[in-house]
Amino acid sequence: MAILNYTTSITTEKTASEIQKKLAMAGAQAVMSEYDEDGIMCAMSFRINNLFFRLPINIIGVHNALMDDRNIGKRFKTYEQASRVAWRIVKDWIEAQIAIIQAGQAELEQVFLPYAQNQNGKTVYEIIKESGFKQITTGYS
Repeated sequence: MAILNYTTSITTEKTASEIQKKLAMAGAQAVMSEYDEDGIMCAMSFRINNLFFRLPINIIGVHNALMDDRNIGKRFKTYEQASRVAWRIVKDWIEAQIAIIQAGQAELEQVFLPYAQNQNGKTVYEIIKESGFKQITTGYS
């Protein structure tokens, strides 16, 4: 099965705008798009209830997935397409997470916790990963 949204023609800017609107409706007081050295949007940061979150977009990972899929045509295997696809996937994920929150199945902090940032800008996931996941391992083999 091909990667989700691989045929999208929706620009990253339009998708980012849709994400910003969803986050604002979920209570975000600030939303910021981040760009890499080539001017390509690569992350989105936001603040809700004095907590800061950063959602990275792995365009290279999506590009690799597109390149590896023999069933996807060459015109869908560009870096620009990978960027569009990556942002659409994140938008869909955010919509699903907000639906879970709205349904009372989880709290916002619970859903976005891996992306919460400390005062140095590191996410909870990055901190735990750097420790070898020691904070959450049980010690069982």
